[in-house]
Amino acid sequence: MNDFLYGEETLTAAKALAISNKTLKAKLSKKTIDKVKESATHVHRMVERGEPVYGINTGFGPLCTTSISADETKILQRNILQSHSVGVGEPINTQIAKLMLITKVHALAKGHSGVRIETLERIIWHINQDIIPVVPSQGSVGASGDLAPLSHLFLPLIGLGKVQFKGKIVATSELFQELGVRSLDLGPKEGLALINGTQFILAHSILVLDRLQNCLKQADIIGAMMLEGLQGSLSPFHEKLHLLRPFKGNQHVAGRIRTLLKGSEILEDHIDCDRVQDPYSLRCIPQVHGASRNTWLHLKELVEIELNSVTDNPIILDENNAISGGNFHGQPLAMALDYAALATSELGNISDRRIYLALEGGHGLPQLLMQDTGINSGYMILQYTSAALASENKSLCFPASADSIPTSMGQEDHVSMGSISGRKALQIVGNLEKILAIELLTAAQAFEFRRPLKSGVLLDEVHKYLRTKVTFAESDRVFADDIEIAIGIIRSGTIPQLIDGVMQEKNIAWSTPFRNEFDTL
Repeated sequence: MNDFLYGEETLTAAKALAISNKTLKAKLSKKTIDKVKESATHVHRMVERGEPVYGINTGFGPLCTTSISADETKILQRNILQSHSVGVGEPINTQIAKLMLITKVHALAKGHSGVRIETLERIIWHINQDIIPVVPSQGSVGASGDLAPLSHLFLPLIGLGKVQFKGKIVATSELFQELGVRSLDLGPKEGLALINGTQFILAHSILVLDRLQNCLKQADIIGAMMLEGLQGSLSPFHEKLHLLRPFKGNQHVAGRIRTLLKGSEILEDHIDCDRVQDPYSLRCIPQVHGASRNTWLHLKELVEIELNSVTDNPIILDENNAISGGNFHGQPLAMALDYAALATSELGNISDRRIYLALEGGHGLPQLLMQDTGINSGYMILQYTSAALASENKSLCFPASADSIPTSMGQEDHVSMGSISGRKALQIVGNLEKILAIELLTAAQAFEFRRPLKSGVLLDEVHKYLRTKVTFAESDRVFADDIEIAIGIIRSGTIPQLIDGVMQEKNIAWSTPFRNEFDTL
């Protein structure tokens, strides 16, 4: 694979993740270096002319009418990093901080931010050496960029703040002294260029996309297993039915379920039963899972635009044009993240309903999925946990972007709160992973009561794999241990990988349209 070229090629969520985990190398091309140098030259000429340009030779926010002399411009840029480093709360994990660095480099490398090449190269050094700044999780309102988190992210450039290196958090000054590295003196506009932007929101969005896509794939697989366990009907997944209401997500999910259930003896066994229709949590899997997939696709499209945008302020077009606008405003992603949070929560809602359905004792299954209940509670309390998680997710679904509090003495009078949208969406995804883990255990338990009948080869392989990790429950035990194992399985993405491997080996093709859109990140 060729190296990715910052600022020149199209960055996707998948490529950003690959750069962060070092499976893809990234560098600056000569073309990009020349553009960045030219942009920095434009800024220096503006300073020399003495014309007032926001953030270059004026104060910030409500101080935008305060003139700054040419001699003071460097002090101004250093001061902005210090004064805006006001974040609080637990630090974000290093993966998010590293994604912030990667996405910021790509935005600055577009050559419209006025930073020097030395500054850009130092940020890349941090990425390549895994010397990742410590960034508090709270403090951004997501409007004039993610000011507080980005300030903390770039304090190490001037020798301040803390970094995580080789598993330890250390003071930047101490590490630089140990490594013989000198801190940078920022040039005109550089401090402002560094802290203006949406990279905190964007980094969270990348992880939401990645982890939600993993959940979407597994929700279909686990839902299909539960359909088998409850002896549900395949009719609601008929291709012609979904062509009459052709939402992409609905069609995609219905096709996946058809493929997963192909060759099922369990389905054949009850094809002529007297049940007219299934409850919604089974029958409406394409409509509910599909709606969440449509939401994921919408977020993916917006994230790709943002990944390849210039989001600081002012934007340097040429030596005579520095436009002060609002490209740093987080609203485009804030609203989409709130939408994704709702879509994620709904996957957990319907999953919890299927878990509950499996415990009722109908559809030929024993009550609480255990033969000897009374002395045993069976799977009763696992559903308590899924219900608690589903309810917690509902409480987290209030859209952060619906709120706005004026800041900066009214200069920034409408803010996006997108940083909160991103943090909440990621929290909801984490809860969904736990709910799906519980449904996986429940579906596998129900699945077993259909023996000696077999499902199709795909779901049988999934069940066989799970039984190498978690045994069938004949009596009560500490189910928290089972749940933790299942959460690990969900987060690892092992089940979709297993399915893909079996399909390749057996020459089975997905009966799904829109695969390229939904299955690529």
